[in-house]
Amino acid sequence: MPNSDTGHAPVTVIGLGLMGQALAGAFLADGHPTTVWNRSAAKAEQLVARGATLAASAHDAVAASPLVIICVTDYQAARELLDPLGDVLAGRVLVNLTSGTSEQARDTADRAAQQGITYLDGVILAIPPAIGTDDAILLYSGPRQAFDTHESTLQSLGSATTYLGVDHGLSSLYDMAMLTVMWSVLNGFLHAAALLGTARVDAATVAPFVNQGIGAITGWITAYADQIDAGKYPADDATIDTHLASMDHLIEESESLGINAELPRFVKALADRAVAEGRGGDGYAAMIEQFRKPRS
Repeated sequence: MPNSDTGHAPVTVIGLGLMGQALAGAFLADGHPTTVWNRSAAKAEQLVARGATLAASAHDAVAASPLVIICVTDYQAARELLDPLGDVLAGRVLVNLTSGTSEQARDTADRAAQQGITYLDGVILAIPPAIGTDDAILLYSGPRQAFDTHESTLQSLGSATTYLGVDHGLSSLYDMAMLTVMWSVLNGFLHAAALLGTARVDAATVAPFVNQGIGAITGWITAYADQIDAGKYPADDATIDTHLASMDHLIEESESLGINAELPRFVKALADRAVAEGRGGDGYAAMIEQFRKPRS
């Protein structure tokens, strides 16, 4: 079996949902001999028309390539598919691009190790149409040698391919971290659009201002990261007390316009706790202490 990733190395993709089809399509576009398998064979038709080989079974699909990519609904679905295939997976590199938690990733890595399977856990920070482009960010964690061996093949999925470290849970943890950023930003935009909508300002008009504001906030994030790592939160821009006053204004504005105020009320509740703990004079980065502990 080949142990280096040179030329157009063969690859297998198991799971042909929208993302799985995009993954297999990117490998094909880069010239990799690509074997595919899915419970519903019909999902492979377009890929086969482009040159993919449809395996008769998951076992045959794994046997076809030294690098096996799986992308299914969740880790439980991945285990149901992979557990019976330990004999043929042994000695190959398995890359799991299924979304889940860091605990699930580490548990899957332990199970793979018991079967002699070299395992990389990965996440995709992109939508299917972005796969194979510069906009696709893919993160991997697990054995460095396995990543290095197949890095050039994995780069077919996106040029922003990054190795995070040996801890298999890191990629999933990054995924969860990016999800909380994504939903926070999107919910903030939706609340903003709802507010301005009361003045008959359409969302398309709001969007450029929001994008410009997000661009400015990225600079704050860099500064806050340094403060968090240092454990010191100077009020270089504003104190939490100052932010708290603005939060009150946002809640009042929302309620007076008949807009749902749950989001700003939640943010204010966190700030109230920080102030109660003596953080009112600190910079906003001190709010991380509210996220570092569970709330009963």
